Amino acid sequence: MNKKERVLRAFSNEPVDRVPVSFWYHMPEDMDLKKECVKADLDYYKTCYIDFLKIMCDGYFDYPNEIAKNIQSPEEWYQMKPLGKKHPFIREQVERAKKIVKGLNGECCTFYNVFCPMSYLRFGTSEELLMRHIRENREAVKYAFSIVAQDAAELSRQLIEEAGCDGIYYCVQNAEKFRFTYEEYREFGTPSDLEVLKIPNHYSTNNILHCCGWAGDQNRMEVWQDYPAKAVNWAIYVEKMDLREGKEFFHGKCVIGGFDNRPESILVSGCQREIEEETKRLVDQAGKTGVILGADCTLPRGVDLNRSCWVVKTLQNINS
Repeated sequence: MNKKERVLRAFSNEPVDRVPVSFWYHMPEDMDLKKECVKADLDYYKTCYIDFLKIMCDGYFDYPNEIAKNIQSPEEWYQMKPLGKKHPFIREQVERAKKIVKGLNGECCTFYNVFCPMSYLRFGTSEELLMRHIRENREAVKYAFSIVAQDAAELSRQLIEEAGCDGIYYCVQNAEKFRFTYEEYREFGTPSDLEVLKIPNHYSTNNILHCCGWAGDQNRMEVWQDYPAKAVNWAIYVEKMDLREGKEFFHGKCVIGGFDNRPESILVSGCQREIEEETKRLVDQAGKTGVILGADCTLPRGVDLNRSCWVVKTLQNINS
């Protein structure tokens, strides 16, 4: 069974020869992303022999909209217009992904990171400003989210249709329990999330939902429970929901993760024997069908890549 078959069968809850695995990380801060990112991603894949490659959008976090950059009052959000399909923010990411997909030569699936509209605006302004504007004029901010959603959807379309990615890795955030009630998030975040997701789901049936626990605060996971995606990844150790529990919570979908990605975790700080034992424990706990081992989120910069290799080799040995 090749890597693509293994991952896509896991996505569909079909039997596999062994549990697939993948990890991903942010590029070094001193890297020239436009010149070195493609080679770095391909080198990482070849070194660790993971089953799919998740391409991070390093260098493209901030949404480059002039209204967002200079906004003062919430009413100004109504002046926003989409960047458009030819904007460098979109085209440069598509060209990067296209080169990586070409370099992989069909060996494995690729999924490109796309953030939710609320996060793109938070990156491009500030958390304090965005929350203040939501309190002052919620309709204006919801309008802005809908504009960003058009660009995120167009980026997703081009990544799949033109660059050749198998799907997107859609990152949702901002549903921390201290930030919104369930009803508030479903009003503010969900409409633009679903507006984005309908496009990649039109062009591919293999998209990943990532419920991010980036700040270590628990999310209201139920706000994302019905989102349309083939597989789901979340912060197991933040949300206190293991792979088996998550599979039930997300209605039987393929689940991705298992390993804690924080600095003190086994994956990042443990010895080889501890990582091998944790790999076996996760398989025993979650089973081998509709499960892909990975981490809660990106691995810390500078982590020894041998750690990923130890997980891969352990999974290979389980079925040898």
